[in-house]
Amino acid sequence: MSKSYNVAILGATGAVGRRMIEQLAQSTINVKSLKLLASSRSAGTKLEFKGQALTVEETTPDSFNGIDLVLSSAGGSVSKKFLPEAVKRGAVCVDNTSAFRMEEDVPLVVPEVNPDALKGHHGIIANPNCSTIQMMMALEPVRRKFGLKQIIVSTYQAASGAGQSALNEMKQEAQDFLDGKDMQADARILPTKGDKKHYPLAFNLLPQIDVLEDSGYSHEEWKMIHETKKIMLGDMNSDKIKVTATCVRVPVPIAHGESIYFMVEDTSATAQDIMQVVADFPGNVLEDDIKHQIYPQPINAVGKRETFVGRIRPDYENAGAFNMWVVSDNLLKGAAWNTVEIAEYLDKMDLLHQ
Repeated sequence: MSKSYNVAILGATGAVGRRMIEQLAQSTINVKSLKLLASSRSAGTKLEFKGQALTVEETTPDSFNGIDLVLSSAGGSVSKKFLPEAVKRGAVCVDNTSAFRMEEDVPLVVPEVNPDALKGHHGIIANPNCSTIQMMMALEPVRRKFGLKQIIVSTYQAASGAGQSALNEMKQEAQDFLDGKDMQADARILPTKGDKKHYPLAFNLLPQIDVLEDSGYSHEEWKMIHETKKIMLGDMNSDKIKVTATCVRVPVPIAHGESIYFMVEDTSATAQDIMQVVADFPGNVLEDDIKHQIYPQPINAVGKRETFVGRIRPDYENAGAFNMWVVSDNLLKGAAWNTVEIAEYLDKMDLLHQ
């Protein structure tokens, strides 16, 4: 029988935290006990795990006494504050924020793509950005078989990627629009809460996710560039694969879409070859039948762990270049499921210890 673990979920009442509870219940992790942690504002909330009602507790450093595994999605500042405390007390932490992703000694992991990176962990493992994860799922099998020279990605990211409050705001804006009211009055969060201006997302597109930097890129775009290189090449500044991104928030509730243009090293590769390696990769579903208008759609990906790939076609102007369309539930494979899946791999690899 596999080992059993005392588990804590940090940020348990959030959209991702609640899904972590669900995914953990369905996972192979043998949970001896589960502690649900959040802010003082959420303490006292009742949530269910495997039919048992659990009370959410306020997070303190001592909350992690006796905990073996922490699954975290409570915001970067909270992770920075509490996860080192959990590690001090002997826990292994899988963090779904950007707090530790770019630290050299912290593995950044998509389990199907780079599981061996887990072997070097020092108590904290980072879950990549949701948009990066689904791109890695689609392109890693291509890289392994045909090599990769360049990636140009444009994302179509769902409102839920900015949190439940952003999703609620979009829905209210849509209702106001249909009622003939001014949507601008409801815009308080997007494109990003900490910025100076806010714009409605309903019936709109926002070419800004996270803050805009002096380089002209948004922080989200830089995340995709550097995370891709760290996951695929082990070096976030590598020049072996050229990566650029444009990240756009779209009025879709859940599930991100991505249009990916990529160039392979092996120019003999065909679209059919690309389809085959994508379809054979664990966790991927190929939906690519243009004769019957079969292709990935966000509405069909909601609630599913898989990454859906389609519209694979060559660039007839450039040898070795292709386009693809990729969709995945940003709250599951992009967040909660990838986090729990990392924990499953840690368990299988006997790495749930420091």
